[in-house]
Amino acid sequence: MAVVAEQAITLEEIEQTGTMKAVVREKYGLSELLERGDVEKPEVPDDGVLVRVRATSVNAVDWYDVAGRPWIARPVTGLRGPKALPAGSDFAGTVEAVGKDVSDLQPADDVFGAANGSFAEYVCAKAGVSRKPANLTFEQAAAVPVAGLTALQGLRGHGRLQPGQKVLVNGGSGGVGTFAIQIAKALGAEVTAVCSTRNVEQARALGADHVVDYTQDDFTRNGQRYDLMLDIAGSRAWSECKRVLGARATVVLIGGPKTSRLLGPLGHMAKLRLGSLRSSQKTVFFVAKVNKSDLAMLRELLESGKVAPVVERRYDLSEIGDALRYLGEGHARGKIVVSV
Repeated sequence: MAVVAEQAITLEEIEQTGTMKAVVREKYGLSELLERGDVEKPEVPDDGVLVRVRATSVNAVDWYDVAGRPWIARPVTGLRGPKALPAGSDFAGTVEAVGKDVSDLQPADDVFGAANGSFAEYVCAKAGVSRKPANLTFEQAAAVPVAGLTALQGLRGHGRLQPGQKVLVNGGSGGVGTFAIQIAKALGAEVTAVCSTRNVEQARALGADHVVDYTQDDFTRNGQRYDLMLDIAGSRAWSECKRVLGARATVVLIGGPKTSRLLGPLGHMAKLRLGSLRSSQKTVFFVAKVNKSDLAMLRELLESGKVAPVVERRYDLSEIGDALRYLGEGHARGKIVVSV
């Protein structure tokens, strides 16, 4: 279980001692190996900002990072334990200080973005920070960055989505799925979402033109053809996926089963890539890149009301292990946010 200090230190004490509360870890594992401790407050880089974090959220990348999976990645992340002790990525908060080379932000600005070590009271951010959407709370804004950027870049950048095209979102619930439905509609697509029974009405409310309940129907045998498929669930083989793809369709690989400790979702993604090698359709795998321009586009979509974060659960920072455990179960209906 997470260990909570008996009394949280104040902002004045942080400024005096140079320390802060943060989620730290010395071993791989979920809540039982996470604790809150006093760590050094990060220094402001010349080209970055120091943000007082008000809220963060959990993503699949955080779950894999904390769990130390897949094992094939450990030569990079650390063989016996994590090389980087801070955890977390998404954040929303207020700029505390700016580096000498920063001109677009200033102290007291409300911002959101993604940076390593966001499960803490303070985080330093460089390219991955932008002004917070004015119509969102800190918790809502913290739900956006990684999931929103993954959906946006998967659809627009790697899927090259055009207005009028047909998009299939395999995994229309959860963080990325709920954003993908809305962003695809905002970009002018006809959207079909695949989800379980309890998420059907939510997918329709988010704007999906068609919803397939995978517990009742097999979307690979409905006779439809799609120009673009976002494979978030990672639940189907290439032989099944290709039945619903147009002649020049693209499958953007985003997720897959967590069951393999060695390969994680990479095994599923590799099988689909290999299956598509001799096909006119193509598969694309990518890792979302955090940048100001895409964050700015997300902010515009959010402020216009075309896109809204779906927040399913809220936790406190002391409950970060519980938040990660729930995410790992694979049944989240939206984003899981954490108040700091």
